[in-house]
Amino acid sequence: MSPRLSASPLGLAIALALSPSLALAQDAAKQDATNLDTVIVTGTRASNRTVLESTSPVDVLTAEDIRKAGVVNGELGSALQALLPSFNFPRQSNSGGADHVRAAQLRGLSPDQVLVLVNGKRRHHSALVNTDSKIGKGTTPVDFNSIPVSAIKRIEVLRDGAGALYGSDAVAGVINVILDDGGDGGVVEASYGANHTDLKPIGRTLTDGQTGNITAKFGKTLGENGGFIRAGVEYKHHDGTNRAGFDQIPPWDQSPANLALQGKRNYVLGDSATRDTNLWFNGQLPFGQSSTFYAFGTYNKRNSEGANYFRYPDSDANWTQVYPNGYRPVSLGDNRDLQLVAGARGQWSDWTYDASVDHGQNDFTYGLRDSLNASLGPTSPTRFKTADYTYAQTVGNLDVTRAFEQAPGITHTLGLGGEVRHERYQTRPGDPSSYAAGPFTDRPTGSQAGGGLTPQDAARLSRDVASVYASLSSQFGDHFSTDLAARYEHSDDFGGELTGKLGLRYEFTPAFALRGALSNNFRAPSLAQIGYESTSTGYNAGGQLVQGRLLSVNNPIARGLGATDLKPEKSLNTSLGFTSRVGEHFDLSLDVFQIDIDDRIALSESITGDALTTFVQQNYGVNGLQSASFFVNAADTRTRGAELVSNWRQSLAGGQLLLTGTWAYAKTTLKNTLATPAALRGLNADYVLFGIEETNTLTDATPRTRASVSGTWSNDHWTLTSRVNRYGSATRVFNFGDGYIPRQTYSAKYQLDAEVEYRVNANWSVAVGGQNLGDTYSDRSNSDIYYFGNLPYDVLSPIGSNGAYYYGRVRYTF
Repeated sequence: MSPRLSASPLGLAIALALSPSLALAQDAAKQDATNLDTVIVTGTRASNRTVLESTSPVDVLTAEDIRKAGVVNGELGSALQALLPSFNFPRQSNSGGADHVRAAQLRGLSPDQVLVLVNGKRRHHSALVNTDSKIGKGTTPVDFNSIPVSAIKRIEVLRDGAGALYGSDAVAGVINVILDDGGDGGVVEASYGANHTDLKPIGRTLTDGQTGNITAKFGKTLGENGGFIRAGVEYKHHDGTNRAGFDQIPPWDQSPANLALQGKRNYVLGDSATRDTNLWFNGQLPFGQSSTFYAFGTYNKRNSEGANYFRYPDSDANWTQVYPNGYRPVSLGDNRDLQLVAGARGQWSDWTYDASVDHGQNDFTYGLRDSLNASLGPTSPTRFKTADYTYAQTVGNLDVTRAFEQAPGITHTLGLGGEVRHERYQTRPGDPSSYAAGPFTDRPTGSQAGGGLTPQDAARLSRDVASVYASLSSQFGDHFSTDLAARYEHSDDFGGELTGKLGLRYEFTPAFALRGALSNNFRAPSLAQIGYESTSTGYNAGGQLVQGRLLSVNNPIARGLGATDLKPEKSLNTSLGFTSRVGEHFDLSLDVFQIDIDDRIALSESITGDALTTFVQQNYGVNGLQSASFFVNAADTRTRGAELVSNWRQSLAGGQLLLTGTWAYAKTTLKNTLATPAALRGLNADYVLFGIEETNTLTDATPRTRASVSGTWSNDHWTLTSRVNRYGSATRVFNFGDGYIPRQTYSAKYQLDAEVEYRVNANWSVAVGGQNLGDTYSDRSNSDIYYFGNLPYDVLSPIGSNGAYYYGRVRYTF
């Protein structure tokens, strides 16, 4: 990690102890972002606030931070996890759609409770609903990996609620990605690497996950008044990894044909194979006396493959004429992601204006290969398209700001604005063979590992939102500053909501200042959470094959099981902290926070069993439904935490040294939990809508603590980088029924990353490095959880299960 702008005394102490393992921030590390005088644009309307002067904590990451931390797969999400103390980006496997679109968390909250901006403009969500993952279950997250790393100039992360400033979803905070705006010149960079690891569960040394990235960007100055065009392209390929163990064969599948596969690696546990192409541009052109037209855009095309449970040869889900040795379906993702923004900004008399139109869209086609619809018999296709998903949003806004002086030393910046937003969500059926109920009624229907969406599952929803807002950022002399904001937002499906924020900062001396903030925020249920439905045949947590449906809350079956209209989530955020700066060498910040959220939205527990099947058959004429779930306002929660960040800068051995340490803690507890409706308990006294597994998802599945120590040292030719991350413990809970509730806590783990780069001349540089050099894994899952030896590692630990990764890189600047 290089120049980050907040941290902890504990981290600093560790950093000093580890100073032989230095890190270097390259040339960009010498830019203003390495100090707390960096002017920020996120979280305030004032035009001259710096990181240190912000009323809420803001982290700033430079392009070099992100580029080097994201070297594995070229992933922005992985870079942010390495660099940010409160950011979690677990690697999913055997997790349905989450194998293709990974969900991120800020401050341990849900992935859809963080707002993402690009150049200050709202980023759209993914169209794919994560229904089979643990982290991010039931959400449509922003796909961070669709934003090209090479396009980024810096990222500002506001760790505080900001709904009054930016609208819904900004509950945990705001991540603002600012694109490269350089003029003449460009960069070409290529890297290649692979995982090389000792996989102890099978006693082998493996090399896999081969990854190649090539990026190119260039720029051109337009005119003499600040015009420019900047554009780039990226191509990335990443081979999958596999950390599965030897199959012991589940006891209910131990026929002679199945036992012949005992001791083999029939499963896959690891990264998806991906192929990405990214295009981007950013530009502006002055016009008139004081105005500028601007436009920017990103496009991502990704093809990915995900893992699924193995189907044994002697199984109702198989025909040996097709797969004599069984089969493991492979999920296929075809992801197309686009954002285009155009606008104008300039001066109207004493006012500064910014008017823009922002369109973002994600199209995702989900498919399967090496699968089977067993009910169709031996002639079933083995490749299916199971669904098409689309989410689109179009945003128009107008912001005007004016700075004025009330008296000597007392200045204000007034901001006013309005915004309209149209959202659209649509799902379309898969191939008829992916959901057909064939003539073999003793076999499961639909393509294995995710039956196709049926015509009755298809959804088409839209929403219109309008808001007006005002803010006032004030400076009262040299010591006291405030931020005030209010917004009224009205949607055509949930009515109006008023949010506000107050932020205060008082500087006692240049070396010490207090800051605090109070805000209320809200998040409306996503269109997917309201209307998404799916029908599937797959394996439950206990490993048994079941046919199930995820129902919308408007479905008559869901209503009969206790579903009600979803309500918006509402939060109250409070924070208090201090910042300290001693000379030019040392700075530190500490912030404590509490986030109370009412009516958090989650997927219900899966309702299973004969009582469900009989109830649905008798009342709705639907046969064979073995599992049902739907979205609910599950609970009120309270998240309490603290975040520390510190930096030390020093000239050393003819170069510059920067040490950074961070520590973050966040704990979520339930205040109130949704009661199970009487109608559902009447079917079976053991049924619950929100129980053990989903409680675990909200409270214990995410590590509560993170710590990081990094250092950077460089001179004219050499750059040395290293970083030690500590990922805290996480807990997995399953409810297999009949009182069988296995639980395991995975202990904290440390990860060491390092890189050496040599700048040959002003144009060329070469680098070698590695991530997770200690080849560290999370704890192995116990025998209750590791699914009969096949899945020895859980996906919860942020350290993942890939082991050590080594790479080389060459860079040409012109």
